[in-house]
Amino acid sequence: MGPQRGLLSALMVCLLAAAAHAQDKKEDKKKDPNQIGNRDVGKGINFYSLEKEIALGKQLAEEVARQAKLVDDPLISEYVNRMGQNLVRNSDAKVPFTFRVIESDVPNAFSLPGGYVFVNTALIQLAEEEDELAGSVAHEIAHVAARHITRQATKSEITNLLTIPLSVLLGGWTGYAVRQGAGVAIPMAFLRFSRGDESEADYLGLQYMYASGYDPTGIITIFEKLDALNRQKPGTLGRLLSTHPLDSDRIQKAQEEIQKILPARDEYIVNTSEYHSMRQRVFAMEAHKKPDPQDNRPTLRRPLEMGHSLP
Repeated sequence: MGPQRGLLSALMVCLLAAAAHAQDKKEDKKKDPNQIGNRDVGKGINFYSLEKEIALGKQLAEEVARQAKLVDDPLISEYVNRMGQNLVRNSDAKVPFTFRVIESDVPNAFSLPGGYVFVNTALIQLAEEEDELAGSVAHEIAHVAARHITRQATKSEITNLLTIPLSVLLGGWTGYAVRQGAGVAIPMAFLRFSRGDESEADYLGLQYMYASGYDPTGIITIFEKLDALNRQKPGTLGRLLSTHPLDSDRIQKAQEEIQKILPARDEYIVNTSEYHSMRQRVFAMEAHKKPDPQDNRPTLRRPLEMGHSLP
């Protein structure tokens, strides 16, 4: 080996060692909830600037709004937005966020690039406690903070998405958003989160919940409820589980991470009267939907017992 080649080899070893050290430091910060906001969890190869990512998300969010039925109750919308913004303040996100509520019987929440998050009414109904809904929202904030969607697009060498007409994208990102948000039967050709992305969103979401004062086990209980619902009514969560797979390993991993990286606290936010009131408004809104005109059968009701309330 000549002196030049030996020098080059030594230089490569030094560069690789430096890169490994930097990655180790990054991973150490990622394990520490006290470092939230001082770490770049979205760092990686990405052809999209934050400005382009926000513009893309805005375009897709407008398409969702055109095809889905958004909730116009100001108290429901304001509550979900306030909860979301509190979680964002305790996250690694570097973009402004917008939270909207969709009338849907699929218990789900989903995020678009650039800070657009949609929460389905069925998820609010399923989440009996505030920390359960917070866990779902924190998970979606984590997807945005880690820039999973645009990093996924970069891996697929999709660099000119904004120049393609939305009609062409109905099998792609827009199809993904609408199908997730409103149950519209549009094929989803690509852009399913990898298990690695889901695992990272769980990991970061737990920290965002913790930093916001919520009991991080809320994300576990909502996972368990979704899993139980899918077992009771197979197929109900088909679209959801194609992008947010649930299994016992994922739940167990979340439990282990809570024990490993989150110091115990004396008190956590589990539920509030304000959340209870907002959730009751969702049930009331669903109850007052116009009945199906094809269903003319009489409805029999039993008198409500004293003290009975909606679930």
